[in-house]
Amino acid sequence: MASTSKGNTSPAVLLLADGTVFYGRSCGAAGTATGEVCFNTSLEGYFEVMTDPSYAGQIVTMTYPQIGNYGIDLADVQSAFPGDGSRPANAPAMRAMVVRDMCPTPSNWRSATSVPAYLQKLGIVAIEGVDTRALVQHLRDNGAQMGIVSTEEFDLDELASRLAAAPQLVGENLVKTVSCPEPHPFTTADLPAAHDFALASPAGEGVANPAVHRVVAYDCGVKRGILEGLVRAGCEFVVVPWNTPAAEVLAMNPDGVFLSNGPGDPDAVPETYTQVQQLIGRVPVFGICLGHQMISLAAGAQIEKLKFGHRGGNQPVMNLLTRRVEITAQNHGFGLVFPSLGALVPELSGGVAEHPTDGDLRFWVERGIAPVVENERFGRIRLTHVNLNDGTAEGIQLLNAPCFSVQYHPEASPGPTDAHYLFTAFARLMAGEPDYLSIDIAADRLAGWNFATEEN
Repeated sequence: MASTSKGNTSPAVLLLADGTVFYGRSCGAAGTATGEVCFNTSLEGYFEVMTDPSYAGQIVTMTYPQIGNYGIDLADVQSAFPGDGSRPANAPAMRAMVVRDMCPTPSNWRSATSVPAYLQKLGIVAIEGVDTRALVQHLRDNGAQMGIVSTEEFDLDELASRLAAAPQLVGENLVKTVSCPEPHPFTTADLPAAHDFALASPAGEGVANPAVHRVVAYDCGVKRGILEGLVRAGCEFVVVPWNTPAAEVLAMNPDGVFLSNGPGDPDAVPETYTQVQQLIGRVPVFGICLGHQMISLAAGAQIEKLKFGHRGGNQPVMNLLTRRVEITAQNHGFGLVFPSLGALVPELSGGVAEHPTDGDLRFWVERGIAPVVENERFGRIRLTHVNLNDGTAEGIQLLNAPCFSVQYHPEASPGPTDAHYLFTAFARLMAGEPDYLSIDIAADRLAGWNFATEEN
């Protein structure tokens, strides 16, 4: 190894809770880390994955075989964490990383450092040389589970003992570990100049009276890319901590409230969804990922732990309103149980009076229907999006209040741009347009990108 670009490396081990063991080599910091072992199927964007706060409490496995070949540009960081005594500003929240092959010598004009150097600097344990195909197949068959990665301890009994004593993901409030401590603004001035080569100017910039919407964003572990996408759609934010009282938010007189993505078990974050319950109906609300789950819980719905979750930039979702398929970027391990929102309204659900008994929402995809339920708290709620891989709920729209949400990430950081229209939809909702979700997705998906502009 000393004669290769990797140099001398120390051994490392990954032990799963069910006793499965993978051996490899260290490609990050030395140490030991525990967390839920999950996998991401994105082919690119590993740095955005690494710095997504939604991975707090997790050990991230990348399914693409080589990671680090184009290095890291810090302008692409997704964490907006301000830093504290335990973790520096913008640092990743994930516990550890698992890859097949780590490239220590990147080649890219934007690269400022390598992935191994970045991980070592921030003290994040990583292991390479693992058969990630076998690991992912094991997780798909047996479900996501707790694991421990170590470069310093190789006694399996000792590792198993440490793992058994580690906190579990379910029931733990991880949101409070990644949220901002104080309110702060986020405007066009916060957009990274390094992205100007690819992205057009924000909506309204340079116009005498730009249509800027004032938004309060609950930071539950928000990705910068999501805030940047909304700013480019004409929003300016005050970002507030995860547990900010609804009364304080309403006192700011916002045009809308945004509920961000975030990590872990949504049932463990009642301080947020109880506030959302007080906001719905009083101000337009848009939720993404954990924000979608917060709206669902505010409506009294049930949330389930998925077997291995949805993580990657290639999740197919059917938009039941437009009948278009969106290829989406996702990162979550929990999902809404749609029937728990209420009984079906047959006259708005194609005459169907009972929910499908197997819970597979592709039932509605096959029939071309966006079903509506009667909810005890907020009236009628429509199912708008369904995951085509497993038939789980991916989006809802409240019909008696200005509120909608999706389970996925529309900002392409990393991932496709099919869901870009959701930023536009939120702006239209705040502008009072009743049919705010009726958008030509095909036309909107490239909006805001410089390469989509025709040259004269």
